Amino acid sequence: MQAEQFAKIGDFEVHYSSFPSTFLTPDIAKQYQIQRSRYNGVVNITVIDTAADGKPAVAAFVSGKAKNLIGHEKKLAFREIREGNAIYYIAEIKHANEERFTFTIDISRQGTKGALDFQQTFYVD
Repeated sequence: MQAEQFAKIGDFEVHYSSFPSTFLTPDIAKQYQIQRSRYNGVVNITVIDTAADGKPAVAAFVSGKAKNLIGHEKKLAFREIREGNAIYYIAEIKHANEERFTFTIDISRQGTKGALDFQQTFYVD
């Protein structure tokens, strides 16, 4: 798992991470309807308004895709999850052992649009 990463898009910080679904406890996975599997990864996106007091998480339109090394693309279906003041956008992705993806995530909020790219290799434990 990688350390916290983010990209600036206008006045927003878009924090992103990806990790194996098996990193989630069974209770958390069930609560958020995420399939725990050695072959299932999770992409997590949070949008922070850096111009607002307290830098709150904010709602945004989040979409994206993942492309593996042979060019096969998978569309990511993000779901919004709210926990108190936190807002997360979660998508799941099926993968093979040592499969590397380039993720392209599109963000839109209040007329500000942008994209971020990152790579992740998933392993099967």
